[in-house]
Amino acid sequence: MSTTIPLKHTARTTTGVVPPTEKKKGSKLFALKTDFLKNDEDSIQKDILDHVEYTLARTKYNFDSFSAYQGSAYSVRDRLIERWNETQQYYTERDPKRVYYLSMEFLMGRSLQNAIYNMNLKDEYHNALLELGFEMEDLYEEEKDAALGNGGLGRLAACFMDSLATLKYPAWGYGLRYNYGMFEQGIYDGYQTEVPDYWLVAGNPWEIERLDVQYTVRFYGQVTEKKSSEGSRFEWDHGELVQAIAYDTPVPGYHTTNTNNIRLWSSKPHKEFDLDAFNGGNYLSAVEAKQRSENITSVLYPNDNTYSGKELRLKQQYFFVAATLCDVIRRFKKSHQNWQDFPNKVAIQLNDTHPTIGVVELFRKLIDEEGLQWEEAWDIVTKTFAYTNHTILPEALEMWPVSLIEDLLPRHMQLIYGINHRFLIQVTQKWPGDIGKMRGLSIIQEGEEKRVRMAHLAIVGSHCVNGVAAMHSELVKHKVFPDFFTLWPEKFQNKTNGVTPRRWIEQANPGLSTIFTKWLGTDKWTTNLELVKGIKEHMDNPELIAEWKYVKQGNKQRLAEFILKHCGIQVNPNALFDVHIKRIHEYKRQLLNILSVIYRYLSIKKMSPKDRAQVVPRVVIFAGKAAPGYVMAKRHIKLINSVAEVINRDKEVDQYLKVVFIANYNVSIAQIIVPASDINQQISTAGTEASGTSNMKFTMNGSLIIGTLDGANVEIAEEVGQENMFIFGLRTSEVEAAREKMTNKEVIIDPRLQEVFLNIELGTFGPPDVFRPILDSLIFSDFYLSIQDFPLYLDSQASVDELWKDQSAWVKKSIINSASTYFFSSDRAMNEYAEQIWDIKPCEVETTLNRRY
Repeated sequence: MSTTIPLKHTARTTTGVVPPTEKKKGSKLFALKTDFLKNDEDSIQKDILDHVEYTLARTKYNFDSFSAYQGSAYSVRDRLIERWNETQQYYTERDPKRVYYLSMEFLMGRSLQNAIYNMNLKDEYHNALLELGFEMEDLYEEEKDAALGNGGLGRLAACFMDSLATLKYPAWGYGLRYNYGMFEQGIYDGYQTEVPDYWLVAGNPWEIERLDVQYTVRFYGQVTEKKSSEGSRFEWDHGELVQAIAYDTPVPGYHTTNTNNIRLWSSKPHKEFDLDAFNGGNYLSAVEAKQRSENITSVLYPNDNTYSGKELRLKQQYFFVAATLCDVIRRFKKSHQNWQDFPNKVAIQLNDTHPTIGVVELFRKLIDEEGLQWEEAWDIVTKTFAYTNHTILPEALEMWPVSLIEDLLPRHMQLIYGINHRFLIQVTQKWPGDIGKMRGLSIIQEGEEKRVRMAHLAIVGSHCVNGVAAMHSELVKHKVFPDFFTLWPEKFQNKTNGVTPRRWIEQANPGLSTIFTKWLGTDKWTTNLELVKGIKEHMDNPELIAEWKYVKQGNKQRLAEFILKHCGIQVNPNALFDVHIKRIHEYKRQLLNILSVIYRYLSIKKMSPKDRAQVVPRVVIFAGKAAPGYVMAKRHIKLINSVAEVINRDKEVDQYLKVVFIANYNVSIAQIIVPASDINQQISTAGTEASGTSNMKFTMNGSLIIGTLDGANVEIAEEVGQENMFIFGLRTSEVEAAREKMTNKEVIIDPRLQEVFLNIELGTFGPPDVFRPILDSLIFSDFYLSIQDFPLYLDSQASVDELWKDQSAWVKKSIINSASTYFFSSDRAMNEYAEQIWDIKPCEVETTLNRRY
């Protein structure tokens, strides 16, 4: 009987020679990955130079500032990835409940400085780079801002992600990786110009392309009903398929191993290339699907004035949530089989209405793919989602035509009808026979064109709805959604916004950071901002006052140099810096500001030399973008620049008044402007601004607010004291009567404003025809009440001038502002969300000398 000897598999070389010894497969895999990268100066220098040579393929002979930035960024990223891997594996092992923060925008700003500060490697990198011949601060300037947001919404999301990692909460951010961002703003002949923002042209060292994480997203197609003995099932098939590719950006917590993640989706074709069409000579058709799919993540907020623009926006939103929910469900199913556990392990926060179609997408996946019954699936959905409302402006409460959703997402429209039907049964139980209530609350808005109210869908599909400032939340409950509040009062909460003190004090204003640490006797204020109130104990100390003035003056000098370099305008750093930086919109009232600037200019022109000697010199600084399709806002930019041109070339007022419009406003520019500001303008019409966050950044940096009692200004006034601000204007309760007064032609225009109008009409600031629509909008409608607030605004500006003349009193108010901002830290906001909405707990990754995973 023969014995079969099993073949012994041995490793062989390409020559067929058997190696002399065998290695145990995988024996070194874990042994070689036990140590973290070293953080001494020599190791950092070697890592930077290795990346310059091996990642960038450059040599020491062409080692310039940009390659030094890139090499440094990659070396920092290596250290981030170590912490990121430790964190994610620890979360997987501990299996805590996670929060997923869904936002169409993440306005991150520059990452190099933030990562180095948060990882506590500032001194090591500074010294390492100095020996290589580079100043770390110069390398920061080489980085281009990631163009993944437009304004406050995206920057808020970035601050929240910083706080979640710092507070050690298990969290993921999800968004889209836009190829071109919104747009790069230029100013030509005073007008805003828009060109694509090629922010990725030099690559992005902070992202990790995850070709192993891909999902297929479907659009269009048909829905078919499949009947069986177990009931009916619906299948959505055919249509157009697009691939979602993940790009990860690690988000380091401050002085902790915990490093969370933002995962952004990029759209790619499901089938890269139609070879049959190409071979048939139809070359354009061969790449048409590729171009159509890649358009989805090309631009942030494509103009939706056309049907195709609306379709692309909805495509963006569905593509985003469909890929995200595939990822969330995959992660959940790795460890869990019971769908009842889903809300105990997953919290999803909708950052405004943009991701709301995700409510229906999760519902669809639970019913159609996982086989759950309607009531069970809907219960899971509503326990999982929460919705943050960011605006009360009707145009921002998104609505999509039913016909568009039926075409693009046919199964979702079926489900929306079903969700709405069951919801309206609840409405009729609450208000029997009240057709008006049904019509007002319905998710479907009836009319010539039926539309889906996304905010209504978000409220119906969420267990919690929050506003972002105390006043805003009251307006949400009693003005925007009063019937929803009557139906579900327990759903509604307030969560006042906040900003991260790490970026907006420590990084943006290192001088102020040094003052805090010195006078508080600790640097713990960076993670416990409540400590800064202790600075008030020293506010009468001449040494502190002198240091405060010195730091402010240094910041103003830095901004003056920036303005000269980028705008070509010489400004006096000893003048009062009056700053108005935010998205250009009628409700934010940059128009009211520039009208007052015109009056100031005309007044100075009429003054005697003796009177001019009493004038407080001012530099008025504007920055912000108008949406490409927002014609009136773009006219306001033109007026600002035309007025600036006249004033800045008038030698007679040269030492008293300058006006600057800084183009292409972004996070990095804000980090220069905010610390240099003496006063900041928060002058929206009362009841229109949800919260605002620039007001919080300015206050942290000791800038005094001139503003209305709107948004978070109300709570800032409570914290810092209204006597330490310049509050003016109509109150929210007075706005309706003021608008009625305007409609009835009962408003008398202040003579000073009449003089301003006259000078615009006479062409003092350029062709009157260009500005005629602006004047008409004020005289015939003035929805945002600039005419009625104008005299009150001038009175408040006069109070600013008077206080400025008493520098001792001014500095004390500045100190009080900075020392009273704990409530406006995003750390406080995230703790409230975690405890009161998401029900998640911190999950601290223990810092160890060696890697555990």
